[in-house]
Amino acid sequence: MSLSIEALRRRLSACMNLDARRLSSRLHGVKKLPEGKQTAMLETIAADLAVAEARYQARLAGVPRVTYPDNLPVSQKQAEIAKAISEHQVVIIAGETGSGKTTQIPKICLSLGRGVKGYIGHTQPRRLAARTVAARIAEEMESELGQYVGYKVRFTDQVSEQTHIKLMTDGILLAEIQHDRMLTQYDTIIIDEAHERSLNIDFILGYLKQLLPRRPDLKVIITSATIDPQRFSRHFNQAPIIEVSGRTYPVEVRYRPLFADKKSGDKSADKSEALEERDELQGIFDAVEELAQEGLGDILIFMNGEREIRDTADALRKLNLRDTEVLPLYARLSNAEQNKVFQQHAGRRIVLATNVAETSLTVPGIRYVIDPGTARISRYSWRTKVQRLPIEPVSQASANQRKGRCGRVADGICIRLYSEEDFNNRPAFTDPEILRTNLASVILQMLALGLGNMEDFPFVEPPESRHIKDGLTLLKELEAVRELPGTREQEPKLQLTETGRQLSRIPLDPRLAKMVITAAQTGCLSEVMVITAGLSIQDPRERPMEKKQAADEQHRRFEDKDSDFLAFVNLWNYLKEQQDLLGSNPFRRMCQKEFLSYLRVREWQDIHFQLRQTVKELGFKANHEPADFKTVHCALLTGLLSHIGNKDLEKPEFLGARNGRFHLFPASGLFKKPPKWVMAAELVETSRLYARINAKIEPEWVEPLAAHLIKLHHSDPHWSKKNGAVMAKEKVTLYGLTLVNERTINFSRIDPAQCRELFIRRALVEGDFETRHRFFGENRKLLAEVEALEHKSRRRDILVDDEDLFRFYDARLPEEVISARHFDKWWKEAQKQDPELLNFEKEMLMKGDAAHISDLDYPNFWQQGRLKLKLTYQFEPGEAADGVTLHIPLPLLNQVEVKGFEWLIPGLRHELLVALIKSMPKPMRKNFVPAPNYADALLATLNPEQGPLLDEMERQLRRMTGVTVPREAWDWASVPDHLKLTFRVVDDKHKPIAEGKDLEALKESLRGKVQETLSQVADDDIEQSGLTLWSFGELPQEYSQKRSGFEVKAYPTLVDQKDSVAIQLVESPVAQQQLMWAGQRRLVLLNVPSPIKYLQEKLPNKAKLGLYFNPFGKVAELIDDCIACGCDKLIEQHGGMAWDEAGFEALKEYVRAELNDAVVEVAKQVEAVLTLSHEIKKRLKGKMQLDTAFAMSDIQQQLGNLIHKGFVTETGWQRLPDLLRYLRAIERRLEKLAIDPNRDRVHMLKVQSVESDYKALLAKIPKSQPIPPEVANIRWMIEELRVSFFAQQLGTPYPISDKRVQSAIAQC
Repeated sequence: MSLSIEALRRRLSACMNLDARRLSSRLHGVKKLPEGKQTAMLETIAADLAVAEARYQARLAGVPRVTYPDNLPVSQKQAEIAKAISEHQVVIIAGETGSGKTTQIPKICLSLGRGVKGYIGHTQPRRLAARTVAARIAEEMESELGQYVGYKVRFTDQVSEQTHIKLMTDGILLAEIQHDRMLTQYDTIIIDEAHERSLNIDFILGYLKQLLPRRPDLKVIITSATIDPQRFSRHFNQAPIIEVSGRTYPVEVRYRPLFADKKSGDKSADKSEALEERDELQGIFDAVEELAQEGLGDILIFMNGEREIRDTADALRKLNLRDTEVLPLYARLSNAEQNKVFQQHAGRRIVLATNVAETSLTVPGIRYVIDPGTARISRYSWRTKVQRLPIEPVSQASANQRKGRCGRVADGICIRLYSEEDFNNRPAFTDPEILRTNLASVILQMLALGLGNMEDFPFVEPPESRHIKDGLTLLKELEAVRELPGTREQEPKLQLTETGRQLSRIPLDPRLAKMVITAAQTGCLSEVMVITAGLSIQDPRERPMEKKQAADEQHRRFEDKDSDFLAFVNLWNYLKEQQDLLGSNPFRRMCQKEFLSYLRVREWQDIHFQLRQTVKELGFKANHEPADFKTVHCALLTGLLSHIGNKDLEKPEFLGARNGRFHLFPASGLFKKPPKWVMAAELVETSRLYARINAKIEPEWVEPLAAHLIKLHHSDPHWSKKNGAVMAKEKVTLYGLTLVNERTINFSRIDPAQCRELFIRRALVEGDFETRHRFFGENRKLLAEVEALEHKSRRRDILVDDEDLFRFYDARLPEEVISARHFDKWWKEAQKQDPELLNFEKEMLMKGDAAHISDLDYPNFWQQGRLKLKLTYQFEPGEAADGVTLHIPLPLLNQVEVKGFEWLIPGLRHELLVALIKSMPKPMRKNFVPAPNYADALLATLNPEQGPLLDEMERQLRRMTGVTVPREAWDWASVPDHLKLTFRVVDDKHKPIAEGKDLEALKESLRGKVQETLSQVADDDIEQSGLTLWSFGELPQEYSQKRSGFEVKAYPTLVDQKDSVAIQLVESPVAQQQLMWAGQRRLVLLNVPSPIKYLQEKLPNKAKLGLYFNPFGKVAELIDDCIACGCDKLIEQHGGMAWDEAGFEALKEYVRAELNDAVVEVAKQVEAVLTLSHEIKKRLKGKMQLDTAFAMSDIQQQLGNLIHKGFVTETGWQRLPDLLRYLRAIERRLEKLAIDPNRDRVHMLKVQSVESDYKALLAKIPKSQPIPPEVANIRWMIEELRVSFFAQQLGTPYPISDKRVQSAIAQC
């Protein structure tokens, strides 16, 4: 039996590779079957083997005859190439374009018997090349395409059973590796254009190096331009190199640098003066002009990009060169415009091309090349994570490829716009793509193929580790890989996630594939498939140079103001609708008319179809209802998390990931009105970093999608009473971009240990806790009691500190109690076991002795008459309220008298006495040393009931020592603030309104508020206004009401309002008396006839004229003043103010009878005063002598104090005669002044000294208090003093001197 298996196995060599492999594995499986079943199975395998042998024989017999065109250089080397392929597993063939290597080598392999057991696989870098090369070989072999020669590209598979040579893109071969690891379907593989070193080529070359030892039958031929073939030879263990020359004509190279080097000695050195300042455009013009002299032939100019091509083309056309056509050539041009380059033409043609014309396609008829020496080369920046397209000098190899473009039809000339020295200093070769790109898709495919770590893969040129790291970073961003931690034996290993496996199966860039996977989960697959397919091709919207505006107009229909991505969906829907409506040809014409590339639209539809097939295989379902904006963009966002940006508020740019900054591409629909946040399909660096294809997003969408990438920064963990938990500020960043600047979060999941500590410290120890637990209330009460003792005694050593309380709770609370919720849950059970577990004992809270603190020494209330006011204590040195604070409810402020408070409380009185003694000046203080002993003695004898503190201290100290302490010796300012009572005025909710050490100042500042309060407590009928009659019965002299538990007192009074009077409640009896007099006078005058008519009759004309000397406004006001003065005289004579209606009536009648005469008498005296005053003023005018200037100024001031608006009522009827005498004294003074100014000055200085003392006395009287009569009288004493000094002969009513006045001031 075993012999039969072996016999069958030997026959496998006469089968095709695929059949042999399949049958071999079946034979291997037979051994596992029970013996009874083996025979039947072997018979089946034998029958299949016979079919496979027949298939092989048929292929062998069907190998076509091969011929080689004689005019190709490769045909001459055919025998040498065939020999090398027979003898070696790998052969490298280096030859210029045009040598025929691409079409002839597959035929050489076929003639060697290759292509029978498997295909001769022949890869091309581009789809177009794969198709055209396949067609060319098929034509040479005189067969149909798809017969002996087939091709397979992205959407087309033209390979049949008869096919021997299979053309394909390198991407197709890479995709096939996934399903056919051993590449069994091939017996020969030709890698064409390997010098391009695309990612796919490098990947295939590395894979083949690994595969060849396991497939000794596989032949590999690598063809390349003559660019560094040694590198490939070294890669494949010194494989032989066969060089084949191309069909080329000699090319002359001319160096015409834009900045000529005078030392270079080239032919152009004599022109260098003129050339030094040329720009590139001028350089091109000069080169075109130079070549025009050389005879006919087309010129190919290499440019960096579309814009440069357009600008240069415009500039060249403006030169109006004779018989010259200027054509652009770049990838984004429509096919029609590209084809113009290949059409027959007359005259000269100038083709402006990007480096697409370097190797990819041959432009016919080129005799001359102008090479500025630069190109846009795609480079991935590992630092900014951006694919850049910087303009760089091309390598020597690229420069030579460009030169080679003009030696195809005849001798050529290549003008290089740089120096030979520059050329020689350039790198020999362009970096392969693997060194310039993001390796994410490569790593993804390698992991999917199970090829191990990228670092170990045999690349021709291994990429830098930082680039590999970048690729991994992107895959981690897309959640495609996870890192398995390493062990001692094994290094950390990368593993594909489920998402990663799905990504590797979707034929798109990993970012786009991720969008598709997310879309399938969120229900927007239809839209996202359209968008991702659109993003993976060149934009189907065309913008021909001469019709840019028309094209933009057409394309604007599809724009979406918030998203360029949705423009793809809009365009797709429109195209679908039109395609269904129109036939194939009309649709093609419509595309052309509306500036849409028909070929790219077809490609878009093909990719979309392929995508639909893939997602179906993955089991994804497309949505039938349109998805909303957010859903679609969140799906797209999952692939673009590092492509988001936040608008800079000051500049027109966006701040992107990793501190990058980018601008919106001008063609974007969002360019004119940029949103606050955007995401971009790609970030490309040209002249600056541009975001292409953008959409508006909200930052809150990003966080849930980037949960695996965001960084959370926490700060300011703090206890929140409201939340009953520790909260913190959280900042959310993604790649350094702030998504959430500051939000408050529960900190417990982040740091439970810190939360527990903060809960105990803030909630339980400091009491910032909203709870009804009994233990907590009792503990707080106990703490407050002990704390109050500390404040009273002004010591910090009675209450245990917070650490002791923390330790108390810390020892009793379990670890998991980190918030109010946790605590409540635990305490609910714990208190059943021990309800007293968390209760404080008073003893444990006190570490110092507090026996000396009694309620007598430290009372809680201050008693003043019937008022009982709360006292609190605060031991906070430096704080405004440090010491003892008296709380005064606002409505009681007017009842609190400013007396007795300087005595302070008994507990602090000794310290106060010491401080006061120490406040004296040193000469005085010496009498009372040591101060504490005197304070003790004073304390034993002083009694607050007997009067003000300083009075009592002066009396007792005089008794003890015989020393009289003058009042000015005490310095309250140097007494520490805590020894002065703080007065705090509070509202009805006990909230402070104002506070300070000066009760009088507080009363004054709050007078308005007190008045408001009094008005609020008044009954409806007590306060009245607009009164002209006494119609309110008796006016009480005091009014009280109960409010909020205390008695509010107010004092009703009549208030003068000119045309009427009002009844108001005022805060003090003093204010009541002052207002009541004026109010009653007004009410009396409103109810008696005006004396003005009588006055006019009785007053002599001279007196009437005298009244016109009134220097203060209208005469009528002066007469009113006289009437008021006369009325005051009568009220006083009648016995003062009336408080009821009867009293008022009697007063009114008395005034009615006497007022006329009283006013006439007052007016006569006023006339005399004003006449004399007028005379004095006349004498004060005119030139003033220097020696009398001070006296004159003093007289003017005195006159101003005596005669002013309202002076009649203010002086009063009793003093009007004195006023006349004072003016006469001024008159006498003026007479004497001229004779003896010095004597006048001596008297004046004495008067001024007395006046200054008087002003100081007035300043001591609180504004809220009236000036006492004895103080007011001193003013008139000073006037009498002036009479005695300056006009002694006029006499004074009582003896007067400056000493007497000072004595009177001292007694006040």
